[in-house]
Amino acid sequence: MAEKVRVSFLGGLGEIGRNCAVIEQGGRLVVLDCGIMFPNAEMPGVDLVLPDFGWLFERAHDVDGVVLTHGHEDHVGALTYLLREVPVPIYGSPFTLGIARNRLEEANLASSTKFVPVADGERRRIGPFDVEFIPVTHSVPFGFAVAFHTAQGVILHTGDFKLDLNPVDGRRTDLAKIGQISSTKGIRLLLSDSTNAEEPGYTGSESSVGPSLRTIFMSNRKSRIIVACFASHIHRIQQVVDAALGNGRRIALLGRSMVKNVGVARELGLLKVPDGAFVEIESIAKLDPGQLCVISTGSQGEPMSALSLMAEGASRWIEVGEGDVVVLSSHAIPGNEWAVAKVMDGLARKGAEVVHASIAHVHESGHARQGELSTMLSIARPKSFVPVHGEYRHLLRHSRLAIEMGVEASEVLVCEDGDVIALTDEGIDFDGEVSSSYVFVDGLAGDVGVGVLRDRRVLAEEGIVVTVVTLDRKSGDLVGPPEIVSRGFLSEPGHEDIAEELRAAVQKAVAEGAGQTNRDPDAIRRVVRRAVGRLVNERTRRRPMVVVVVVEA
Repeated sequence: MAEKVRVSFLGGLGEIGRNCAVIEQGGRLVVLDCGIMFPNAEMPGVDLVLPDFGWLFERAHDVDGVVLTHGHEDHVGALTYLLREVPVPIYGSPFTLGIARNRLEEANLASSTKFVPVADGERRRIGPFDVEFIPVTHSVPFGFAVAFHTAQGVILHTGDFKLDLNPVDGRRTDLAKIGQISSTKGIRLLLSDSTNAEEPGYTGSESSVGPSLRTIFMSNRKSRIIVACFASHIHRIQQVVDAALGNGRRIALLGRSMVKNVGVARELGLLKVPDGAFVEIESIAKLDPGQLCVISTGSQGEPMSALSLMAEGASRWIEVGEGDVVVLSSHAIPGNEWAVAKVMDGLARKGAEVVHASIAHVHESGHARQGELSTMLSIARPKSFVPVHGEYRHLLRHSRLAIEMGVEASEVLVCEDGDVIALTDEGIDFDGEVSSSYVFVDGLAGDVGVGVLRDRRVLAEEGIVVTVVTLDRKSGDLVGPPEIVSRGFLSEPGHEDIAEELRAAVQKAVAEGAGQTNRDPDAIRRVVRRAVGRLVNERTRRRPMVVVVVVEA
C-alpha cells in the first residue's frame, strides 16, 4: 500500500493572487510558490495581502524547501514573510531567483537564504520528492511547470502558462516532456492554471505586441513616449526597447523594481540591449522629446508608483503634459480597474495621449485560454484534476472543461483556499482544512488584523463621533458640558443642533448611570457610548464609530 500524499492550498484558489500550496508526504513538506495579493477597495490602508503561514510556522522543521514556478509577485512576493520563520532553500530559474534575491536583500534575508538555480528539464531531490522542472511559456521569462514524482504517482502543476508558438525568446511550453511523462509513468494529478478558463480560443503570441508598439513609435516621432508595464515582463520590455531603438531613441528606466529587474535580465543575457542605449533618469531633461522613451512601473495604478505620481503631478523626474504619449502595456488585475482608470484620467487631464489595450494591441495575456487548456488536458491525460489559480468561476469552468475532455467527474475536485486533499490507493478526496485567512500588511505595522480593517471601513463609510466627558475626581460629577467632536459624520450646517442634543443625552446618561456604576470610568464609557449611538442612529440612520474619552480632573 503506497504512502498517502496530501496537497494543502494556502492561497490562489477563488482569487487572483496569494498563490501558495504545500505538497506533503511522510510528514515532510515542500512549498510550491509563495505569493502576495494586492488589496482591493474593501481593504483601506492595506499594502499587501499574504497567505496565512501559521500552520507552516508550526511545522517549520518539516519543510524541506520552496519551489518557485516563476517570478511574478503573486508567486514570489511573500517569500520574505515566510523565510523569516522558515529558513529553507528556494528553487527556481536563475531569473526567478534574481527577482527573489532583490526582495530578500531589502529584508536582510538574502545572506541567510540558500538559492538553488535549476535549468530546463532538470530534476532535483527535494525532501521525499523527485522534482522535475518543465519549461512553459508565460509573460515572464523562464516559467516552469513542476512535476512532483511521489509515492502516489506524478503530481503536475502547470504553473502559469500558455501555448505560444512564436515566443519572443523562442522558449516554448515543453508539451513533449509532459506527453512523455503521461505515456510512461502517467500523471496522477494535474493542477492547472485557470485564469482564462472562461475565454474561448487561444491566447495570442507575445511577439504580436511588437508590431503595434513599433507603429506607436513611428506615428509619434516628435513626442516623448512613456511605456508602463510590469517590471518582470522582460519580453515586453525587450519589444519596447526594440521599438525605441528602431525609432532612434534613448531609453530611461523609472521605478526601483524596473531598474533592478532589467539589471538581472541583462546580467543573465535575457534582455538584449546595446551599450549606450540607456540614459539615467536624472539626465532625461537634456534630450528632446522625440529622442526619449521612458519605461516605467505603475501600470496597475499602485499608490506611490512612478506612473501614479506622474498622473498626480508629483513625479520627481517627469512632468507629463501636452505632446506626451503614455502607453499602458498591460491589463488591469481584477480589483485594480478603478485605480488604473484613475491614473489614465489623471494623465489625460494633464494633456497626455493615453494608449491602452482597449484601443490598441499593446498587451497580450500570459495565460492559456480554453483551446490551450484542452490541449494540456489531452496531452497530460490525468487521472485526477484540480483547477488552480483563478477566481471561483474560473475554477468551476475549468473543472467542467476537464470532464468534457474525459476526466471522470468523481476525480475532479473544485477546491478553495484552506482545503486539503489526499491522494491514496483508493483515489482522491478532501482531507481536512488549514487556515487560509487573509493576513494584511500595512507598512511596518505588519498584520493589522480583521478588527482594524473593520474599524477602517466604518470610519470610511460612517465617520466617527468622539465624546469627551470630564468628571470630578472626588465627587464623580460632570465638570462642565461634554465635548462632542465628529469627523466624516456630519457637515457643518446642522451639526450644532445634533451636537447640542448629544451633549444633553450624555449629561442625562452620566447622571442616571452614576449611581448604578459607582462612577467607574469604564462603566461610564459604556453608558455614554450607548446613549450617543442610540441618538445618532435615531436622528441620522447612520452608525458612525463612537469613541468615549473619560477624563478625571
